[in-house]
Amino acid sequence: MNSSFTLAVTGQSLIKRDVRHIRTPAFQEVQALLHKADLAFTNFEGTILGNYGGWPLKGSFFGSSEPVVLDSLKEVGFQALSLSNNHAFDLGPSGVLSTLEEVEKRGFLHAGLGRNRAEAAQARIGTIGQRHVAMVAMDGGPGPDFMYAENRCDDRPERPGVNRLRLSQIMDVDQATFEQIRAVRDKVGYTAIDLTNDSQPDDPPHLDLEAEVGIARGVFRRSNRFGRSVKIDEDDIRRNLASIAAAAEKGCLVIAYLHHHHWASDWYQVPEWVSSVAKQCIDAGAAMFVSHGAPVLQPVEIYKCRPIFYSLGNFIFHVKSEKSTWTAPEVWESVIGLCSFGEDNNLIDITFYPVIIGGNEALNDGMLEKRMVPHLTTGASAERILRRFREQSGKLGTDIEISSGVGLLHS
Repeated sequence: MNSSFTLAVTGQSLIKRDVRHIRTPAFQEVQALLHKADLAFTNFEGTILGNYGGWPLKGSFFGSSEPVVLDSLKEVGFQALSLSNNHAFDLGPSGVLSTLEEVEKRGFLHAGLGRNRAEAAQARIGTIGQRHVAMVAMDGGPGPDFMYAENRCDDRPERPGVNRLRLSQIMDVDQATFEQIRAVRDKVGYTAIDLTNDSQPDDPPHLDLEAEVGIARGVFRRSNRFGRSVKIDEDDIRRNLASIAAAAEKGCLVIAYLHHHHWASDWYQVPEWVSSVAKQCIDAGAAMFVSHGAPVLQPVEIYKCRPIFYSLGNFIFHVKSEKSTWTAPEVWESVIGLCSFGEDNNLIDITFYPVIIGGNEALNDGMLEKRMVPHLTTGASAERILRRFREQSGKLGTDIEISSGVGLLHS
């Protein structure tokens, strides 16, 4: 008897419209791939306008959807959703509650949102066939403090929201620049009270007053070089790793998920801090690590016989035509990964199927209205996507073979 388990992973799904009426053959091939897997997973990049209502908390990048989009995702073939991302709080706590209600009504395995912090951070467990699968989903922002879930304490009620991995942007500057910044801070009279009051964060950043200067929400650190880095909150990473470890100890195949917009200046590059978080998650017991945020396909790495997907780009991407930010072709190209795991939850192999949202025709004519769903692609387009993916992944020691328009990776 075959005891392997096949898990399909895709790019994120920023879905605003019902796509169940679309019957193009290349989209039906995509659906067939997802239905072939024991479990198919995507990130639902949005919030549901449902029974709890809500109010828009964003401007032009506001992202609510009607509940019917979840029916679309279900029919496409998805049974598991991460819900922790920068659009999850676009309708506030009301949207969080509506999203949870509608997702649970449809029986999705989901993680990353909760009625309080403890619920948002817990591993959600489901049984698929004979396999117990768990998900822990985090969001690294940047986002306002109030979008993240909190527990009830003292005279404060609980807050529905997103499971947080608090990240702080650190700007490294040399000694001379650091002294100049500190002098400017002192001359304008910027104090610890101002730091606490900036955007009214729940808690001001903890600073090493001899080596760090905080102005607004930026932290400048004395260094021997110039650069940017990210500081990971120790309590948040510890809490999420504990959830992963608890699920792994129960024998679950654990999916660790992270959404973030702390990209490198070149969005093809993987920031070092993301690699660190990914490997900590696998060390804690995750069978795989999946990330979205950067809207392009980034490399895959194998660590301890388990895959790390640094970004799978976009699977469904319903954005406004006037947003010219998304004209780059790589925003509309990705792969579907069919990952086969053994009984020990270690990877056996992955087959990568290249996709283009809307297909080659929509990519070439520039019409966003035609880019509704992903199409399985073949020929020169498939080779181009897979070769770029292979080249990037090869820099991390991952060997992907290309054959007959698909990519093959053996652990």
